[in-house]
Amino acid sequence: MNSLRIVMTCWMLAILAPMAQASDERDPWEGFNRAIFAFNDVADTYVVRPVAVGYETITPEPVQLGVGNFFGNLKEVPNVFNSILQGKFGRAGKDTGRFLINTTLGVAGLFDVASHMGIPRTEGEDFGQTLAKWGVPNGPYLMLPVLGPRTLRDAAGMPIDWVTDPKTYVGHTRTSYEIKAIELLDTRAGLLSLEQDIGSDKYALYRDIYLQRREYLINDGEVEDSFGGDLDDFDDF
Repeated sequence: MNSLRIVMTCWMLAILAPMAQASDERDPWEGFNRAIFAFNDVADTYVVRPVAVGYETITPEPVQLGVGNFFGNLKEVPNVFNSILQGKFGRAGKDTGRFLINTTLGVAGLFDVASHMGIPRTEGEDFGQTLAKWGVPNGPYLMLPVLGPRTLRDAAGMPIDWVTDPKTYVGHTRTSYEIKAIELLDTRAGLLSLEQDIGSDKYALYRDIYLQRREYLINDGEVEDSFGGDLDDFDDF
């Protein structure tokens, strides 16, 4: 498995990397991670982003929407698998319904018919979230070449995510790579509108956003608000 080889290689490099003191206890391998982030950032700046800009410029919006719907529909399969493992049977049923409706009435998922029928798309589930529900700790933050940010727990879940991804079972090698390239391009194009001036330390910002987003997904959007907790005392006035 390519994903498993990548994960194991990164684990070994991270363990053998010089353990310089990190500025964040969640990121003990910061020196190694920053080096990988720099590589990814150069690849994005000079290769991935320009291609994504060209794709967004020349591709009609309905086509972009259809491509996004197609890949979103395929993600319903691991969503269902992980929802069942987490005991979220209601969500698993809804995601199964979405997949069946969009695969048939939605022409292989190109049209999101299910949303128009009152079954909206959920945030999604992966095996890293399942491991979190099972009590497996985050582990250190880890930046992977090309694949981007993970925690050690999320990286450990990648082989299962690979197994449950329908794209894995495309028999023709070239077609498989082309599908993955189109998915990457579609995902990157979708992020163009979110780009902004993020200050001097892009690495730290991306790390914090990733970790906060993962916490949000693991808790199904229920994030503890420690700031406003004491304000409940004013309810009696």
